[in-house]
Amino acid sequence: MNRPVLQLTDKEMRDFIINGYVKVKTDFPPSFHENICQQLDAMFEGTGNLGNNLLPAIPEIQEVFDHPVVHGAMQGVLGSDYVMHPHRYCHFNQQGSEGQNFHKDSYAGDEQIRRHRCRWTMAFYYPQDVTEDMGPTAVLPGSQYYETGESAHEQPEAVLCGEAGTVTIVHYDLWHRATSNRSDKKRYMLKFLFIRLDEPQTPLWQNDTPDWHTLGNGEASEHPEMWESVWDWYYGKQNGTTNGVSHAEVDTLIETLDSDNEKDRLNAAYRLGRVGADAVPALKQMLHSTSAAIREYAGYALSLTGAPAVPTLIDALQATDDTVRASAAFALADMGKAAQEALPALRRAAQDPSESVRRHATEGLGLIGQLVSEDMDLSETVQILATGLSDDYFPVRDNAARALAKLGTLAEPAMPALVAQLEDEDRYVRFHAAVALKQIQTQEAQNALFNHLFTSRWCALTTRGTPF
Repeated sequence: MNRPVLQLTDKEMRDFIINGYVKVKTDFPPSFHENICQQLDAMFEGTGNLGNNLLPAIPEIQEVFDHPVVHGAMQGVLGSDYVMHPHRYCHFNQQGSEGQNFHKDSYAGDEQIRRHRCRWTMAFYYPQDVTEDMGPTAVLPGSQYYETGESAHEQPEAVLCGEAGTVTIVHYDLWHRATSNRSDKKRYMLKFLFIRLDEPQTPLWQNDTPDWHTLGNGEASEHPEMWESVWDWYYGKQNGTTNGVSHAEVDTLIETLDSDNEKDRLNAAYRLGRVGADAVPALKQMLHSTSAAIREYAGYALSLTGAPAVPTLIDALQATDDTVRASAAFALADMGKAAQEALPALRRAAQDPSESVRRHATEGLGLIGQLVSEDMDLSETVQILATGLSDDYFPVRDNAARALAKLGTLAEPAMPALVAQLEDEDRYVRFHAAVALKQIQTQEAQNALFNHLFTSRWCALTTRGTPF
């Protein structure tokens, strides 16, 4: 489909940052979606739900995600170098179903890693018209930032109805559910995952209003610093500081990190993140708290603080408590280029005895490394990541492969280790190793990748009755 990409507007991006989803509509003829529905019917009757093999079974689905309006929206939220993840599923909501409870999805076998900055999305595609009585997917707008069901359920439910060809792109952490199907029709929803490979440097939508405050026309904001910081991240900007914050306010904000109200904790963390160096000593104490929640929110604040917080987080990577080390690695990973001086410490942390520390440090080497590759020699980082590909802990291997993919051509020395992981026992490590080989772009890497893909190709036309 050689048509110009249709980009999101400032308003649509603002709504995505606040609400966690954006809905677009393809313009294929009804017959296109009817054909997909017929093939889904045949799949369920013949083999049942093929899950991750859904796309090779029905390759026409790829045209939906290649459509200019879908591709343009995905670029806006995930950058130009996004990748379709191999996990996908057809959610079949049959007549008379009671629906689901609201939930967040897990990360393909990984521990629940929740980041406010959008690096993972889901796309919900309806191949038929879906009305409210047919059990459409529902979301809780804005709940992508909340860990607790209590906070999430304070948000009003939004039911995602739509005509055939409707695609809703969703922040991966948004609370969602299938509603009850009260109709006499079955409802299909095809869920696909996507991941960001490149950290944002400039907005990839119709950006006319760089100032978040101008865009909101001065209206009241539930999470002012948090939403603005995500907007600034999309612009590739470091966080600014908030002038005129007194020591008394800092003390109050620090106390609020231990509040029972999750929304208050979020607002306190993000405001502290804009205070700058003056808040770092108190946040350092919070980072060493025995409370996981306090460490989490202190980590958000320190990460947002940027360069003034880096020495404190590097020191925390040496703490005796592995949960403190893990929190420090998590915060540094999200900091971006401001954390470049922490790369040696993160390389050491990628070899830490603690699985969670290794997992976060490995992710950080990719997120930070790609932003400083023009300024620093990353050969040692690539070596550490290549070693991580054989880690006993699956999330470390997965993150190492994905981090190497983010480093692109610089990952060439890791090619032998990546080729070996094309046979990893985990399907997603195999996939990310393949993506990394693609990003290396040498002829040798491409040959290794093609040899693997031709060998592992699954034929959708082969059945018990048609083996040849």
